[in-house]
Amino acid sequence: MENTDESVSAGTYVFLLFLTLINIMNFVDRQLLASFANWIVPELGLTDTEFGLLTGLVFLFFYSVAGVFMGMLADRYNRIRLISIGLALWSALTAASGAAKGFVSLAIPRLFIGVGESMLTPNATSLLADKFPPSRRGFAIGVYYMGVPIGVATSLLVVAYLEPILGWRGCFYALGALGLALALVVLLIKEPQRTTDVAVEVEVEQPTFREMLAILLAAMSNSPALTLTILGGVAYHFMLGAATFEQLWFVEERGYDRTEIAMLTGWLGLAGGILGNLAGGIGGDAFLRKTGIGRPMFVFWVMLIMMPFMLVRLFVEPGTFFFEGCIFLGYFLLGCFYGPTFATVQDLVPAQIRATVIAFYILSVNLVGVAIGVSFAGIAIDIMRQSGVAEPYTWALFGFTVFSTSAIPLFFFAGRRYARDKEALHQSLVAAERD
Repeated sequence: MENTDESVSAGTYVFLLFLTLINIMNFVDRQLLASFANWIVPELGLTDTEFGLLTGLVFLFFYSVAGVFMGMLADRYNRIRLISIGLALWSALTAASGAAKGFVSLAIPRLFIGVGESMLTPNATSLLADKFPPSRRGFAIGVYYMGVPIGVATSLLVVAYLEPILGWRGCFYALGALGLALALVVLLIKEPQRTTDVAVEVEVEQPTFREMLAILLAAMSNSPALTLTILGGVAYHFMLGAATFEQLWFVEERGYDRTEIAMLTGWLGLAGGILGNLAGGIGGDAFLRKTGIGRPMFVFWVMLIMMPFMLVRLFVEPGTFFFEGCIFLGYFLLGCFYGPTFATVQDLVPAQIRATVIAFYILSVNLVGVAIGVSFAGIAIDIMRQSGVAEPYTWALFGFTVFSTSAIPLFFFAGRRYARDKEALHQSLVAAERD
């Protein structure tokens, strides 16, 4: 079925907001450990290396690898039911995390939380691609990915406002129970029909798992823009992984009170993230429409302007307007990233494997970008501390932010190549239908 209708119904927007709400829950649960770092690390006696593993490889390995299989399932089975199952699983394990007594008892539920959360985004983005026309896809993904900054900010606000009432363990229990209730609501939604962007006379076929992998490899080899966009996303996520240590950095090296900084960064993150996602989603679509150049070029310009602030903020006086403004810009930059890049990945692959490719993209940015950033930052911080280096958190954040600047040229060339690769995909699909 061809997706040519440019109009979007009110019900479709409601559907988008509901998926966004689930994604907010996803990132609240995922980020809760990092947001409570100043409580959990000392109480459980964790080293920075152990904390980096818990928020990095322990969680992300299963999350990323399982995500590829979940993407394949999303291209073949009922996506609504898969989302409900995933939400119930990660919520139950979030509640179980609240009972942790040390590294091992916290690591076990973190492993399998990743499996549950891996079911969400491949299914959700595939559903949104069916509900929204290509010209509005960046906006839809941008709104959906408001779940990242809003979820991160909300987890910090949970720390600031609920920890004094419930304690950190009680917060884990409460959020787990809320997620289980929401999983039941998801089952009331009807699965929409799958669509394609090319006019055809038959339904979109569901390839086998082996065929999906073959199409994925072909798409990567035939589309430099797709490959460069994925590599740019990986590079950008190096600093996001290291940013897991920011709450510890604020307290230990910048002198903030742990509750006050959670509140401050929560509100700044909420404002910056919402504005960034709107700017990225709407701005990326408008940029593509007006220039014909791919959305990654929009990300290139945003990063080129903002990355110097991300580096300078690490060395300026805390508590100043500039320092807090840079916190806001960091969340704004985070928001700008998702809509343009995820829409680009969907634009450059056949409809039959959209969820699979999104899952592969998620695997790449998390298992390579975030996992390296957070895990190696933790190891580096412990080594620097043992070697007597002053402000090890500052230098770890600085190093991985520098690494992330390599995303800037990658997005530039991806944007330049986008139109050619998009047309090549269109022609190949038309030719395949004629055959």
